[in-house]
Parts: sequence; structure tokens; C-alpha cells
Amino acid sequence: MTTAAIPTSLVHALAGAGVSDVLTDTAHRAAYASDASLYRVVPQAIVRPRHDDDVAATLRVCRELGIPVTARGAGTSVAGNAIGPGVILDFSRHMNRVLAVDGEARTARVQAGTVQATLQAAARPYGLRFGPDPSTHTRCTIGGMIGNNSCGSRTLGYGRTSDNVVALSAYTIDGQRLVTDPLRGAEKITGALRDLIGANLAVGRTEFATFGRQVSGYAVEHLLPENGFNLTEFLVGSEGTLAVVTEATVRLVADPAYRTLVVLGYPDFGAAGDVIPGILQFRPTACEGLDHRICDVVRSRRGPDAVPPLPAGTAWLMVEIAGDDPDEVRDRVARLVAAAGAEDSLVVEDPAKAAPLWKIREDGAGLAGRAPSGLPAHAGWEDAAVPPAKIGAYLRDFDVLVERHGLSAMPYGHLGDGCVHVRLDFPLDSPGGPGRFRAFLEDAADLVVSYGGSLSGEHGDGRARSELLSRMYSPAAMDLFRQIKHTFDPDNLLNPGNLVDPDPVDANIRVSQARKVTTGLALAYHHDGGDFNQAVHRCTGVGKCRADTTVLGGVMCPSYLATKNEKDSTRGRARVLQEMLDGDLAPDWRAEAVHDALDLCLACKGCASDCPTGIDMAAYKSEVLHQSYRRRLRPRSHYSLGWLPRWSRLASRMPRLANLMTGLPGIRRLALFAAGVDARRSIPTFADRTFRASFTPAATGKPVILFVDSFTDHFAPEIARAAVDLLTDAGYAPQITSRTACCGLTWITTGQLDAARRILGATVQELHEAVKQGVPIVGLEPSCTGVLRGDAVELVDNEAARAVAGATRTVAELLAATPGWTPPSLDGVRVIAQPHCHHHAVMGWEADAKLLKRAGATVKRLGGCCGLAGNFGVERGHYEVSVQVARQQLLPALEKAEEGDIFLADGFSCRTQAGDLADVSGVHLVQLLADALPKR
Repeated sequence: MTTAAIPTSLVHALAGAGVSDVLTDTAHRAAYASDASLYRVVPQAIVRPRHDDDVAATLRVCRELGIPVTARGAGTSVAGNAIGPGVILDFSRHMNRVLAVDGEARTARVQAGTVQATLQAAARPYGLRFGPDPSTHTRCTIGGMIGNNSCGSRTLGYGRTSDNVVALSAYTIDGQRLVTDPLRGAEKITGALRDLIGANLAVGRTEFATFGRQVSGYAVEHLLPENGFNLTEFLVGSEGTLAVVTEATVRLVADPAYRTLVVLGYPDFGAAGDVIPGILQFRPTACEGLDHRICDVVRSRRGPDAVPPLPAGTAWLMVEIAGDDPDEVRDRVARLVAAAGAEDSLVVEDPAKAAPLWKIREDGAGLAGRAPSGLPAHAGWEDAAVPPAKIGAYLRDFDVLVERHGLSAMPYGHLGDGCVHVRLDFPLDSPGGPGRFRAFLEDAADLVVSYGGSLSGEHGDGRARSELLSRMYSPAAMDLFRQIKHTFDPDNLLNPGNLVDPDPVDANIRVSQARKVTTGLALAYHHDGGDFNQAVHRCTGVGKCRADTTVLGGVMCPSYLATKNEKDSTRGRARVLQEMLDGDLAPDWRAEAVHDALDLCLACKGCASDCPTGIDMAAYKSEVLHQSYRRRLRPRSHYSLGWLPRWSRLASRMPRLANLMTGLPGIRRLALFAAGVDARRSIPTFADRTFRASFTPAATGKPVILFVDSFTDHFAPEIARAAVDLLTDAGYAPQITSRTACCGLTWITTGQLDAARRILGATVQELHEAVKQGVPIVGLEPSCTGVLRGDAVELVDNEAARAVAGATRTVAELLAATPGWTPPSLDGVRVIAQPHCHHHAVMGWEADAKLLKRAGATVKRLGGCCGLAGNFGVERGHYEVSVQVARQQLLPALEKAEEGDIFLADGFSCRTQAGDLADVSGVHLVQLLADALPKR
């Protein structure tokens, strides 16, 4: 697999043409080398156009130099449609605005890089929305949807993207601006296209639009005379191979007033497919299929309660009935249930209760990234479709095909449209793996064609299926495709390798090139069999890390939201790490591109919970730092911040002197510089007396080990004292370990994993003695509690670590399981809560939310990260990004706080950030509750 070099002439020509946002660094080229597919094609440069003139200038430069151009939105294309060997035009960075909404005409004018969810937000005040709703709606762009003719769950109600686009503005490769309605510009091209269609009417009328989800190839039917030579709908789905779309006018629709979700249970997936024709008679707006295999993955990943109760069966149809008359909707629902032939059914009228069920379906592409075999599952045969009346039989035959090829899968998808999504555990990294991949695709293509189906039902053909189009279409149709392509793009510069003159389906597969790496003493990656390759290749590229958490909640990925640079997203970092394993841009652990991509990772662990594929970039960053600096000189901050518990113990012997010295301006500046800490940061004040030094065990009560972390012990002992009061009130007798115990967190985050293993191993052994007696452990600092719950199992990797992880609780979790305990009243208390990222990711904050609600508090829960994230925000070079992350949610919430509002933050980092940037003091949950206890 070769990597194209960057021609100096390209860089100079783009600069000379006035194109200013051009990326040629190794990290970004690696990040853009793949999309949500399993292919790798390294670009020469990435251009992020600011306006149409940049697009036109880039096309001119590339035309003159003979360099290919690929248009890209959010990079969520699963078939390799959004990667290319030349220049990538990324519209999502700048050309991402909703330009106008016309409520009366029910249209909107948007730039190509506009995220679908952004359009929905702009249309909502008018009571309108854009109809197509792919599962990636939180990050996919309208331009990307146009490129692939995306559909989504509600195509039955609203149609495909092609049914909802009114007009396009685009540029052809020769630099002409083409507007499709009213048609103007590129007259020579459009004239030749009319003549070409006129000479091929028989093909156009017999091989296209045979059913709703036939999106493979070019949509020739729209150019037929009887369809009015509709160039708008024809260009939708052409995958950027004919023109580069910069702007679109789209049709908006009004949502029905009432929606009801009906979940129907069937004995197997094929049986669920058999009833589709009958279901469609009730005019559903959506009819989605789920199989028990994907639900099992959700439960294994997120716990037994992650999947709401489902009707009896092993396969389910999620049918949405909608309308403006509630009685009519209920009547239709009742008749549907009676006629559906289901084993069992569930009717959900409350949207809030329906949301968790829809979320399983929405996260399907990521959740299916692990096959039932436990091996990585890949896209490639991802969204084939057949006429809905044939979907049941097709599903059964498809299962037989999968088994015959020795694979396993978790199918799901839009059964009401006949479209099935699936990822398969192709053995791509085994000898002959790509050959087995090709053999399956060829057999699968023949199977779907035998049912009168389409190789692609909504994601386009891309590199994964374009070579197979000749199995679906006649030689005459294939020749027509070639002539259409030549009419628009005679030199094959627009997105080459797709649709016409395609690359082989088994060429440029990144996974098959993966090199095994030696990790030595490092993290275990239990979910991936200890294999760093498998861990990194968990990322399927669905791009949820690019979604705006200020709207959607969650944590992932704070640094991407701050910089909007692809290399700073979880996906971008995974791609660079994959390049370290697959490619030649980043050949080893110490490669500049690897450290460039990981530099702004906050190690917040948000991806560990929010990424549907289970990527844990914090762990991967620790691994890279461990391998890079093992037995080598490290950055200063690794010795200062990484060894903070050690320095804190020394300072605790003379805390007043330590505080005095670090408070003197000259010494303070010198100390911060020597520690590798940004001069704008404060130095925390050491407590006059640690908690351990003042602790007195309780005489009576149920024993519980209070894990006293270094941050609480040395900087906030009042929190531990409040915890003792609260736990004592709940009937517990708090105890502490006989000696100072540390979880090794700061060593982990700085990649000093050998030391972390020794420190954490000793702590685990001591805690295990109490656990063996049935004594629970309760943590106060969320990041340290998270280490005991998660990282300990990875690093120490023994039965003691697993037992300690299973016995460790947050305060809220412990109190929730305490019989007869009632929280003190917090009636009238208003709380602004910043859950610590590790709390959210490892333990979950639900127990805390329920406890506060039970106590009567009014809680505003913030999402996202505070931006400090342990050592990240205080290290030199990170201050600006740290502040930008804080501005996403934390600082606006504190600025809007009313008098009397309480800032609740269990994390030392979160409280420090609020104090540094907003001069706001935070309290821990135990302090809030202990202060409300009745005075005795």
C-alpha cells in the first residue's frame, strides 16, 4: 500500500490561488485517509473551503495539475465514498451554515457542510424539519446526504434525500457553476447529457427505479423526458463523481402531532421480514428491524438495564404510526397490533420512553462493530436492499450465506423499505483475508440481484460495491454510466475509484495491512484479547465523536468541539493510530503524527462510554506515552504532575511552608516553569492537616472502606470528613486503609504504566483483604474511583483486581443500596451539577441524579467536560483549549447562575477549573448532603 507524496507545486498553487485553509501535515493526512469504511487512501492535501471561490480555485488548480478531488462532509460514508488520493474538500469546517429558512414555502437553503441536526434546529421554530433522518443525523452533513442519497428510519414517511432536494448549486470539474432549478450554467454538459439519455431511453426505462431503495449506480430515471430531465434528483446519489455541490435548497415537512411506537416480537428475523407487506398497509412512517444479537451486545456493553423491556421474541419490528388525529392514530395502532401476527407487542405513546428503544437502533452501526463471534465486524456489505415483499426470504438466505462463508453478523435496519444493515467479521488480517472478503461480496451481490434488489440501499456504492455493479446492471447500462461520467468529468478527476472505472473491492483495505506491535508491560485491553491492533481498529468511523454535546449531552469529544480539527476527534486519533499499524505516515510509537494527534486528548474517557464502538482513547494515549518514553527522558510534567501524590506527601510534612513558598511570585513562576505547568494556572493550597492524620474510626456500624485519594487527603480533607458524617448517619462505620493507598491515576495518565502497575497492585492487595470480608469500598474522587472500577482490571489483571472493582461504589451508589436510609431534605436547593468525565464514563451519574431528586433538589446537569481533566489543562500548551472546552457548557452555566445556586462538582479538576476561570467554589455531593443533615 503506497502513500502519495505531496507535490510542492500543489501547495504553492493553492496558496497562489488564495486558498488559505489547507492541511498537509501528517496527522491530518492520516486522519482523512479513511472515512467510516474499511478502506485507506491517503490524500495529498485537505482543503477546508471558506466559500465558493475557494472551491472554484481548488478545482482550477487540481484540473491544471491533474490531481483528483474528493468532496467530503462529516466522513461518515461506510463504503469508502469520502476518501481519495488527491485533494479532499472538507465542507464541514467553514461552509456549514443554514443560509435561509422559508417557513411559508417550506424550504431551506443550506451550505453543503451543514450538519443535518443543525438544519433541524433552524427549521424547528417554524414547526418544520428535514424529512430524511439517518442514524448519523447529529454529525452527517447535507452535502454528504446528497452525495449518497441518504434515507434513514423514516423514509416510509418522508422519502429519500433525492425526494427532498429542490435545487442544487454545484461546480463541474471545468470550473463552471451549475444551478439545477431553474437550470442554468454548464450548457454544453447538460446538452450532451440530454442527447445521451435520448439515445438510451430503453435502458433508462427498464433498469432503474424498480423499487424505492434502488440507489446503486446513477439515478438515470430522473433524466427521462417523462420525468422532466430532473438534474437535481439525478445528481443526488452520484457520490461527487460528476460535480461538487456547494449549496442546496431542500424541502421541509411538518411533523405529525402524534407519534406512537409499536414494538412487535417475532421468533426470528426472517419471520419479522415476512409480515412487512401487511405492516405497510397501515401507513407507518418507520418500520425498523432489530435482532436479539444486537440487543445482547448492548446489554454486555452497558449493563442488563441498557435495553428496555421488549416483547417476547428474538427479533422485533419497531413500527411508528403517526398522524394529527390521536383517535385515528390509536385506531390504526390497534388494527396493526391485531393484524401483525406477532408473538407479543408493546405500544409506547410517550416519546421519552420510546427514545431508549430508538437509540439502540440509532447506535446500530457502532454497536455492530463487534460480531457475535467477539471479533471485529466490518462494513463492506452494509446496506443492501430488496423489494420489501421479499425481505423475509432474503434474510433467511442471507443467514445461510453468512454461515456458508464461516462468518457471523448482527443484521438490523429498515425492513419496511427492504434495506438491511450488517457488519461482518471478515478475517481481513488473516492470510487470504481480502480474498475471502471478495468471495463473500461476489456471492452476496449475486444473492441480492436474484431478489431484484440493489447492492446499496442508502449509503452509495463507493469502493465497497462499485466493482460489483456489473452483476446488477446490463452491459448497456454500465456503458451508459461510463458515458455520463465522461460527459461531466472526461479526465476522471472527481472522486476516482467510485462508480465508473472503480477500484477493486479488495484494494486498499487498511485492516488487512495491520502490523502486529510489541507492547511489553502495558494495558491488557480485555475486550480485545490484549491486542492493541484490535483495540485501535474498534473505531468504525461513524463519527459520533463529532456530534455537539452541548445539544445532545454526553462528554465525547471535548477537544474536537474546541478545535473542529479532525485529528482532534476520537475518530481522527484512532485513524492516526491505525496509520501507525497499517500505513507508512506514522511508522512507530514515537512518530510525530501520533503525538500530534494525541496531544489534545484530555483523557476524559468520554469515548469509553459515549462511542458506540467502545473506543477508550484515554487508555490508548497512556499506552502510547508508555511505549514512547519507556526507559527514556520524559517531559517535565510527567515528573511533576505525574508524581503529584509523591510530592503531596512530602509537602504535607510542612504544608504551611510549601504554601508560602509556592505563593511567592518569583518562586511560583519558577516552580510552574520547572513543572511544565502554564503560568496562568493556580497552585492548589495544601491542607494544614491531612484527613488521614485526623481520622478516628467509628465504634459501631456496618464497616465500609473509605478510599482516601491523594487529592482529597492533601487538598480537600473536609470532603472526607463530610463523607464520614454522612456515612455514619446512614449506619456505616467508615474505615481507611492501614497505610497510604494510591490508585496510580497520575502515573496512568502520563503513561508511566510500569510504576502505575506497582502502585495500583499494592493498593489492590490491601483493599482485597477488606473485600474478602464482604466490606464495600466507597470512593470520593471520581477519577480515582474509576481507576479502581476499570483501569485496575486492565493493569493489575488478577482476581484481586476484579474483586476490588466489583466492590467499589460511589457514595450515591452505596446510599441507594442502603435499606431504610432516607436522604436529608434539599427542598428549595438549586444545584448546577458538573459530573466528572470519569464518573460519567466509568460509573455513570444516574445514581447521583436519582439521589438528588429523591432529596428534593432542583438540578441542572451539565454535559461535556470541564476542560481541566487532571494534568491536561494545567500543562503548558493546553491552556487555550482547556478554556475553550470550559466555554462549551461549564462557564456559560456559571455565568447564568442565580444567587443561591450551588455548584456541585465531585471532581477535584472540575472544582479547580471553576475556581480558576470563574472564581466559583464547588462542593462535593457528600458536603451538600452532610450539611443538610439534622443537627444533633
